[in-house]
Amino acid sequence: MLDTLYPWLKAAHIAAGIAFVGGLLTGSIALATVQSDRFPTPASTAFIEVVRAWDRRVTMPAILLVWALGLTLALQGHWFRSVWLPAKLVIVLALSAWHGVQSGVLRRLAGGASTRGGRGSGAVPFAILAAVLTVVLLAVLKPA
Repeated sequence: MLDTLYPWLKAAHIAAGIAFVGGLLTGSIALATVQSDRFPTPASTAFIEVVRAWDRRVTMPAILLVWALGLTLALQGHWFRSVWLPAKLVIVLALSAWHGVQSGVLRRLAGGASTRGGRGSGAVPFAILAAVLTVVLLAVLKPA
């Protein structure tokens, strides 16, 4: 039964991953933009609320699906003994943790915290892309 569902589970896992990464990138770019000195504060509050709504409605459900479907696929494929899967899980765990940090910053900004600061936040989207590229390469190539 699960063998016939495997392609559907995999497709859903990939789709959820795309939604999660899109939301993660959106949040990171939004934070970098709002925390720069070029964005007016009244507009940034409305912008942050829109990003937070997307995060709650799309990104959060997507991350839950990524984890649930990914673990299901890993169990079905008996991949927990492989070297590539724990490496992939560490990176996905780091991306999940970053999402938690990012959500907290967005919540504080929506509550009226200062939008200034966040030095180096412009590099975060590039780090996310590098992590996602590594995850994709590990999943596709399945080394060792």
